[in-house]
Amino acid sequence: MVEQSRSRGRAEAWRPWIAAGRRPALAWPQGLTDFARRAAQRVREWTAAEVAPGRLVPWLAIAFGCGTIIYFAVEREPAPWAAAALLAATVAAVILCRHRPFAFPATLGIAAMAAGFATATVKREIIAHPVLTAPVWNVELAGFVELREERERSERIVVRLERTDGARLNEPLERVRVSVRKGTAPAVGSFVEFKARLSPPLEPLRPGGYDFARDMYFQRIGASGFVLGRIRTAEAPHAPGLRLRYLAVMDGMREAIDKRIRAVLPGDKGAIASALITGKRDTISAPVNEAMYVSGLAHVLSISGYHMAVVAGLMFFAFRAAFALMPAFSSRHPIKNWVTGVLARAALYQIGPIYRHFREAEFRPVLPCFALCYRVG
Repeated sequence: MVEQSRSRGRAEAWRPWIAAGRRPALAWPQGLTDFARRAAQRVREWTAAEVAPGRLVPWLAIAFGCGTIIYFAVEREPAPWAAAALLAATVAAVILCRHRPFAFPATLGIAAMAAGFATATVKREIIAHPVLTAPVWNVELAGFVELREERERSERIVVRLERTDGARLNEPLERVRVSVRKGTAPAVGSFVEFKARLSPPLEPLRPGGYDFARDMYFQRIGASGFVLGRIRTAEAPHAPGLRLRYLAVMDGMREAIDKRIRAVLPGDKGAIASALITGKRDTISAPVNEAMYVSGLAHVLSISGYHMAVVAGLMFFAFRAAFALMPAFSSRHPIKNWVTGVLARAALYQIGPIYRHFREAEFRPVLPCFALCYRVG
């Protein structure tokens, strides 16, 4: 009886999948299946809504930035010809796939990444220049003055060198920045000769601090120092170039505006007004500077996003109002997008002076950002 009860306890119903040699498929709950189907349908709708109006264009800026990140991640400096060849190959792939709905966006994104990589590579090749490695004394320098800055106790000039003479100067420097006595800095565009003590670009004073050497490198300045003795103005060996003449004209305009403002508003009032308009902040007194830094308002004195937003807003209003006065043009074209494009092209010529205090961001992908602003506008 005991064995009979045990055999009855082990008895089971016949399972058809045992004979077939396979286990049954898992059965998902009906509610979960419906949820997954609805989620997939919603994702397809979202994708169609994003792709249809051309909203994938802003992602080109992200792809461009990813290409720049890849440049900084590689272990060695890539050759410019290789980066250019990669860009040409990806652009050719985009042209070949222009009629394919899925391959075209993919190849276009890859081409944007290649453009970011090539831009960083070419930019490095353009700004590459010699940098002083050891201090030197009594070195004879001669060149054109490209930039003049007024400071509280001294003045600084940036000189593009035409001639150097020093026993320990082995690097053929291109540009140097030297300090001179207050009131003795020559005008921008003049050819000067002087003796100077030069030092290598200053490294960060603390880990993670401001990198002066990096800032000077992107300004293509190979050394800094101060003038020994008197600075002499001499006859230039050749006529200054177009860029130097442009810098001289712009500096003259800034000087004229600065003098006019200080004539009307003397003291720190005029200095602050001039800093807001011309960017010349070096004449503000030390107590006012300290108060601005303590109060957290020092950024207002620099040419920052606030100033660019004000200028861009005024220009946007003026250009759009001018286009609106032409009904034949405004009724046929999206004038808002046209104005945004005009401002983007104008910013191309001003991006250097605006960001002269932020040279460490020279690799910033500017053009894709303008494309992004054009699409958003």
